[in-house]
Amino acid sequence: MSIPLLSRTHAHRPAPHLTVMGPVALTLGRVHEICGSARRTLALMAAAATEGPVFWIQLDWAPDRLYPDTVAAFIPPGRLTHVRPLHPTDLLWCMEETLRSGAVPLVIADLPDPPGLTPVRRLHLAAEAGAATGRSRPIGLILTPGQGGAAGVESRWHMAPRHGGEHNMWRLDRLRARTAPPKTWHLHATADPETLSPAHPRPMEIRDAP
Repeated sequence: MSIPLLSRTHAHRPAPHLTVMGPVALTLGRVHEICGSARRTLALMAAAATEGPVFWIQLDWAPDRLYPDTVAAFIPPGRLTHVRPLHPTDLLWCMEETLRSGAVPLVIADLPDPPGLTPVRRLHLAAEAGAATGRSRPIGLILTPGQGGAAGVESRWHMAPRHGGEHNMWRLDRLRARTAPPKTWHLHATADPETLSPAHPRPMEIRDAP
């Protein structure tokens, strides 16, 4: 008697993802890390690729704040809710609870240091619970200084300025990802920053680095 083999089609089906630009994609319902001096810019680019509310969680006394004009270049400011806890231990708690609700498609935590493996696992579980509500498949972005290093994240990205000539340029590195190898791109803004608005976002070219 022959026994039919189980199909592996489902196992190889790509996970749903958010396309930020070109080949830059973030798996839905997972937590990703963005590091480097332009990490907030990349987070706003990700926000521009989503719909609905965006929560930005940052310590109330943190020195680096988003400029309203910078936010307005990417998304309508009304989409952004600032959450400003007083204590560092509350940053990831706020993120976890927001992800778990499933009500916010993109939750960003601006952290002073990379979190450990156990907190990241809790964030993944919270994002999965949020997806199970059926409201959205929330993405968590943790922003960390330097080269980052949060354990257990779905992917880690590094972005830094590479300005030159008349337009803004950046170098974007995919440092690690569960389903893709490391890779480097050069980003080139092709519009005058003074003309930017959510209705007319900055045209962006992305090219493989040589």
